[in-house]
Amino acid sequence: MTNAADLPEPVPLRELPTGRFSGRDDFQQLVRDAIFTAAREGWQEIFISDANFHDWPLGEREVVEALQAWAQGGRRFSMLAGDYADVIRRHARFVRWRGTWEHIISCRRSPAADPLDIPCALWSPHWAMHRLDTERSVGVTGSEPDRRVSLRETLNEWVRSKSVPGFPSTTLGL
Repeated sequence: MTNAADLPEPVPLRELPTGRFSGRDDFQQLVRDAIFTAAREGWQEIFISDANFHDWPLGEREVVEALQAWAQGGRRFSMLAGDYADVIRRHARFVRWRGTWEHIISCRRSPAADPLDIPCALWSPHWAMHRLDTERSVGVTGSEPDRRVSLRETLNEWVRSKSVPGFPSTTLGL
């Protein structure tokens, strides 16, 4: 079992940034760095949102190991997507992890929504990342309270009125 002390350090080692980012590689590294930081610092909650999580590094071994180290008592992990087909197809390690930790994970889907309307974000009580242009992977990050509160309110609105439960951890057949 991996613990937070055994996790790889983000390369290069740095504080989570504040400001703009641009490009798919930058976006993916920010996701990795945020999850590694969450595991090391013991964030109580993570909320990720995307139309399909196609560009996210969720299936990478190091990311899933960091999530495993992060997942302890009292933690909450929330997901919002248009659908989870790409997650199931592209992120097998994450899907297995999700099955193990279903009791701390809440998954919502919004199948009728325009994929461009679904927020692409990673939110925590400590830091947030919001990809404003998914095609060019351009967005903003930061730990400012206003940024975090605003993004959380947006995500809460999607959960409350624009989504339904989705992505079951197991599928039961008859």
